[in-house]
Amino acid sequence: MTRICILLLTRLSLLPAQTGPLNGLDEYVLQAMKTFDVPGVAVAVVHNGQVELAKGYGVRRMGAPAPVDEHTLFGIASNTKAFTTAALAILVDEGKLRWDDLVIDHIEWFQMYDPYVTHEITIRDLLTHRSGMGLGEGDLLFFPPSSYSRDEILHRLRFMKPASSFRSRYAYDNLLYLAAGQIIPTVTGQPWEDFIRERIFRPLGMTDSNTSVGGYHAGDNFATPHSEVEGKLTPLDPARIDNTAPAGAINSSVSDMAKWVAVQLNGGAIPGSDKRLFSERQGKEMWSPQTILPTPDPPPALAALQTDFAAYGLGWGLREFRGHKLVGHTGGLPGYVSQVTLIPDMKLAVVVLTNQESVAMFSSVTYRILDNYMNAPPTDWLKAYRDLTRQQRAKADEAVEKAASARAADSKPSLPLEKYAGHYTDAWYGDAAIDLEQGKLVMRFSHSPALTGDLDHWQYDTFKARWRDRSLAADAFVTFALNADGTIRQVNMIPVSPLTDFSFDFQDLLLTPAKGVGK
Repeated sequence: MTRICILLLTRLSLLPAQTGPLNGLDEYVLQAMKTFDVPGVAVAVVHNGQVELAKGYGVRRMGAPAPVDEHTLFGIASNTKAFTTAALAILVDEGKLRWDDLVIDHIEWFQMYDPYVTHEITIRDLLTHRSGMGLGEGDLLFFPPSSYSRDEILHRLRFMKPASSFRSRYAYDNLLYLAAGQIIPTVTGQPWEDFIRERIFRPLGMTDSNTSVGGYHAGDNFATPHSEVEGKLTPLDPARIDNTAPAGAINSSVSDMAKWVAVQLNGGAIPGSDKRLFSERQGKEMWSPQTILPTPDPPPALAALQTDFAAYGLGWGLREFRGHKLVGHTGGLPGYVSQVTLIPDMKLAVVVLTNQESVAMFSSVTYRILDNYMNAPPTDWLKAYRDLTRQQRAKADEAVEKAASARAADSKPSLPLEKYAGHYTDAWYGDAAIDLEQGKLVMRFSHSPALTGDLDHWQYDTFKARWRDRSLAADAFVTFALNADGTIRQVNMIPVSPLTDFSFDFQDLLLTPAKGVGK
């Protein structure tokens, strides 16, 4: 980290002095990067139609000198969802679809678990996280990267049991944004990627941006993702999630994202042009509350985040911040997190892209910028988020330690290890195999190469899956339930740590053995 700081300081001395609301921002970003151990950051600020900042800080890859600049590409992850929604808004403007069209009118074979939902779910429902699916349900079909195609993933929606009734509550999902993206080729004949490139990137002059990491080459101007792997910050390979691209695969720079938020603040009109990306009417629709969200009290140190309302629109989160409507979204992929924030009545937007998984980093920088533009009372965002991060980690460690202390370490499995080996299947995920190799059980998910792990005995008939790819940070308990005759009836899984990313939805799996397993 020392080398990174030296590089940052050297580059910082070459930057022009910042004035007004941006005064001192360079030093603040540097301090945030040091506090949260982030190698590279890019920040954009758009105000009153002008790009007041589009700048990179730090390095693209730790230990290497190549700097982050305004054209460096980062995975923007779920900030992609607003692009998919905008693409649909363009088609609504053209009269080629309506927000309340039934999904089955465009994808005839589309099917949810509940027949009623299948026949009632609309395009609007796909975009508002209120389908009845659980948080992140089905994400294992694409994350970690899998071999499933887009249509194969959508076909498996019919096997996913709902966690709540249709339209009754909010639960963030990714798979239905994939479904929304797949409507575009049924209407236009163009793949989602081509439509995004030709109808959004090109008109806005977003020349840096792309929809897949598949075309990256050594030396290209992209930020290497980083994650803490067993206590050590480690570079990762960018995760390729082309099979769910409409939910999260866009890569962009702050130069390009400044153009994106400028057109958003301009009601869909392209600045400096007589053309529109989408109509003002559709812009208002995307920023209108669709699904109401809870508004829990924030920790005392983050009291400024107290809000009077929170909702999800169409591809955007909506809430109040210091008396202003805030429109925004975050995104996260292995080694990348980002935040896009707009304050429409101030014509203000902030974009923060990072190459490390620190929500505290982008939050601290975003709110510091907003506070300066709003002339708000100072909040020590760095300290508040640093303390919150430590508290969350301590609480998770305590939960893990509590489970370990309650473990019946002297217990034994009910069956010889070879009896647990065999092939298993889940209705929506598909196949997994457990093999006995050199006296140890090894679990492999058939379509997800990274989900290969050693099963260490935990207690009774529960084992702990320790994934060989330690960057996953998603070890899981694997529990075998037996029939009265001692054969295996089913296998359930849950994450070990409360900090496990929700996309590892092991709890939604119900693995059942192939004939003969356990005998």
